[in-house]
Amino acid sequence: MFASLEAYALQIIDFVRAHQAWATPIAFVLAFGESLAFISLLLPAWAALIGMGALITAGEINFWPIWIAASIGAALGDWLSYWIGKKLEHTVQHIWPLSRHPELIPKGEAFVKRWGALAIVIGRFFGPLRASVPLVAGIFQMPFWRFQITNFASAFLWAAMLLTLGDFVGKFIRWIWGAGG
Repeated sequence: MFASLEAYALQIIDFVRAHQAWATPIAFVLAFGESLAFISLLLPAWAALIGMGALITAGEINFWPIWIAASIGAALGDWLSYWIGKKLEHTVQHIWPLSRHPELIPKGEAFVKRWGALAIVIGRFFGPLRASVPLVAGIFQMPFWRFQITNFASAFLWAAMLLTLGDFVGKFIRWIWGAGG
């Protein structure tokens, strides 16, 4: 799995390197897909976003537009997931791919009930929770503004951390190559 994830991320990073004008919309789409219920289980975009952070170090793309695009994409993905949960309620469990992972909604419910709005922040950083927490917040009627404020704050934090991690790794690699050469 990691080999295919790496290949997928490298293809995106190579495309962004060759077509820098597409970096911002690609960051938006990746973060949106990574945060949208159903799609996030199929689209591991975090690796590509970390790689885009490394391109920032190389001076190939600018941090600010990528960060804003990824943050807004992530927040809108969660917002749509929340809305789907609110509208479809428990019937969402019977929709693929959640129907293949019936444990996600009950786990998400327990997590949201235990942590409240903080579950949105924590869930943003952990794979399967990222798919289910906003959905569950909608199903169980978390107050709209509590969800959205936490959603947007956590999206900006998440995107900054991924891009900064890539930036750090890129700088570390350049430092190693510089020290060795």
